[in-house]
Amino acid sequence: MAALDLFGRRWNLRVVWELQHGPVGFRDLRQRCDNMSSSVLRQRLTELLDAQLVVQQPDAAYTLTDLGRGVYQALRPLARWSDAWASALGKDGKD
Repeated sequence: MAALDLFGRRWNLRVVWELQHGPVGFRDLRQRCDNMSSSVLRQRLTELLDAQLVVQQPDAAYTLTDLGRGVYQALRPLARWSDAWASALGKDGKD
């Protein structure tokens, strides 16, 4: 279950999620990830680069590979479920 080991580490899924719309530079990616520390972001990017889910472009921006886009596609149903769950919790909290 190498995927669970990789994505069980804090921030790895978040980095993939933030790269869904295209290349992002290090500084912008750090801001999108709630200003996580630079050292943690470097570690997570290294893990995702080693797993061939992310590549660094010549302009230094990071982007998803085809494999990385596959992970994002796999997350879409979870995101839809999460939206429904949040809505249900908000509705239940008001009743």
